[in-house]
Amino acid sequence: MSASYPSGPAYELVGLANGTRSIRSVAEGETFHPVIGPVAEAEALYIRQLRLVERVNAAAAAGRGFVLWDVGLGSAANVVTALRHLASVGGELRVVSFDHTLAPLRFAREHAVELGYPVGFEAEYEALAERGSVRFRHGELQVVWEVHVSDFPSFVTGPAVLPAPDAVFYDAYSPARNAAMWTLPLFRAIHARLDPARPCALATYSRATLLRVTLLRAGFWVGAGEATGEKEETTLAANVPELVGRPLDAAWLGRASRSTSAEPLLLPAYRQAPLSPESAAGLAAHPQFAGA
Repeated sequence: MSASYPSGPAYELVGLANGTRSIRSVAEGETFHPVIGPVAEAEALYIRQLRLVERVNAAAAAGRGFVLWDVGLGSAANVVTALRHLASVGGELRVVSFDHTLAPLRFAREHAVELGYPVGFEAEYEALAERGSVRFRHGELQVVWEVHVSDFPSFVTGPAVLPAPDAVFYDAYSPARNAAMWTLPLFRAIHARLDPARPCALATYSRATLLRVTLLRAGFWVGAGEATGEKEETTLAANVPELVGRPLDAAWLGRASRSTSAEPLLLPAYRQAPLSPESAAGLAAHPQFAGA
């Protein structure tokens, strides 16, 4: 999302082994949701793992809206899958999406029938592409959806005013492909934008030690996430321990201390390095490992 891309990147439809279709960026050589497909991945990684239906219901019962940050809008598969699961939930959902381009969104709209998941949301795709925001009702749910087309690290670390999220879908290219999206300064900026009185959980597909150390050093509680089909484990982080079902423990801390790729990225350039003394001390002082 912050990397440099050729002008006019091309996209194509690709068939997956399970019979579903997804989108491939020709310029990047990357297939979106490449193993189990867009809908199944969104359900496993985000909807179930973040207990989205339960938590949006609870927010509605408490008389407040629920804010979702969607980092890496892409073709909007994650968001529209979430909306389908939330159709019977009352209340209001505000979705704040981020990406460096709306080209995949437009491509998905053009191929809605072949892809399947955009069907029923064609008008919303068009509104996002044309105006950057849309309000609509989906079943019982009132939805406000906006998209920010920008360099995400610069945007979030800058002065932009954003609502504090209750949940975060984090779906950027990997650290090796897009290091700027995985730095310690960026995750500290994200953590600083959370409301301490508003529990927030963040899910992402990566289980890398480097990422988990980064999240812990940024102030999150961090745990092992559920498998998605292509990943035996993912990562779940939150600003409160209650939202992390399987927190990383002393055994993980020991493995991290021996890893050759654990030190957080301070700059938007990928490299692998063992824990520095400062990071090791920071982990040891984290309340998640109290008494470890």
